Amino acid sequence: MAKIEVYSSFLCGYCARAKSLLESKGVAYDDLDVFTDPGKRQEMIERAGGRTSVPQIFIGGQHIGGCDELYALERQGQLDALLEQSA
Repeated sequence: MAKIEVYSSFLCGYCARAKSLLESKGVAYDDLDVFTDPGKRQEMIERAGGRTSVPQIFIGGQHIGGCDELYALERQGQLDALLEQSA
């Protein structure tokens, strides 16, 4: 299984939606809260090419994007293959 990292905030509905999709797939993920740990926000911005909105999702070290991009991968039938990759 690929390592999944979700930079998120508890105040974010898009974050909850993205995590819900991952949970429905039965995959574990690291939830990196940028609200309670400001250092994580800066880390996210650097890793995500300057993007400042949450969520920012990484699968196997690859930047996927946000909630919309995650759901687009699901609609295109590509998400499961990404999730099954070795880390």
